[in-house]
Amino acid sequence: MRVTHWITALSFLGLFASGIAILLAHPRLYWGETGAVGTPSLIDLPLPFVLGVPIRGPGRYLHFLSAWVCVLTGLVYIISGAFTLHFRKNLLPAKTHLAWSSIWRAISNHLHLKRPTEEEALTYNVLQRMTYLTVVFVLFPLVIWTGLAMSPAITSVIPQIVTVFGGQQSARTIHFFVAAALVLFLIVHVAMVCLAGFKNRMRAMITGHGAAGKELS
Repeated sequence: MRVTHWITALSFLGLFASGIAILLAHPRLYWGETGAVGTPSLIDLPLPFVLGVPIRGPGRYLHFLSAWVCVLTGLVYIISGAFTLHFRKNLLPAKTHLAWSSIWRAISNHLHLKRPTEEEALTYNVLQRMTYLTVVFVLFPLVIWTGLAMSPAITSVIPQIVTVFGGQQSARTIHFFVAAALVLFLIVHVAMVCLAGFKNRMRAMITGHGAAGKELS
């Protein structure tokens, strides 16, 4: 889990940087099959066109490389998690945790930046479990799917990948918003790590050992 976590983190940073480079080459979003300068856009992002700097080509190469590293690492994580029952033990919330009172308590604690107790720091609360399940089984598969839908080589063989979204530009727009949701998750994730105890959490994710009680006391 630790190995896949850090490889995914590095590949995600590569995807983020290269995604910005690609977006700056054409910061407009469309819906349907086609979209270009001079045609009506769905959303004009408040970003400048960077046409004079050759960043789109290198950005695409880095994006594709980081994407495949992320996909292969994700497959290892999913297979490993299925065999070790990681998802059932650590991420699947119990029925009692799905009560509104339990969910609201977790939301309130996060909004008030309440630091978890020593016991709470040893496991995921219901909000974290639901968020991780959504990221792993909804957002990441969707961002991969929409990414493949923008590949002419892939869609020429399996056109249904893009037609289900209504066109390549629709897939690009969905890809942008899902990627934005993943970036938001990353920001909140890092913030919660800092709140729970950055030094201890980093030690645990690097070495596999952490003394929650020492830092949370």
